[in-house]
Amino acid sequence: QVRLVESGGGSVQAGGSLRLSCAASGYTYNSYCLAWSRQAPGKGREGVAAIDLGGGTTYADSVKGRFTISKGNARNTLYLQMDSLKPKDTAMFFCAATSPPWDFGGGSCWPQGLTTTYWGQGTQVTVSS
Repeated sequence: QVRLVESGGGSVQAGGSLRLSCAASGYTYNSYCLAWSRQAPGKGREGVAAIDLGGGTTYADSVKGRFTISKGNARNTLYLQMDSLKPKDTAMFFCAATSPPWDFGGGSCWPQGLTTTYWGQGTQVTVSS
């Protein structure tokens, strides 16, 4: 059973930083595409950042230069370092793991064929001006 648990959300003032963590279990870590997405109130879910098997990364244009996705040394943890936060970054943030085959770009993992994407329960990030 794949399980993803996010943590690290909170409230911060504009210009501040937060580091989100996602503890993953129940799957072959190295074969999955891992990603962070977010959903602001009244809006659809948006891909933020994704990372592939070799550590290659992709980001949404809205967060390039401010957010950094990485895998932990333990290889079962995913991180999202968020710097220079803006009020428009306020959203529920979710981590996701997509089984192969997949492609990635624009801050998201893109399933190719019969794959499964697993989601965590989310962690709230609120940025005040």
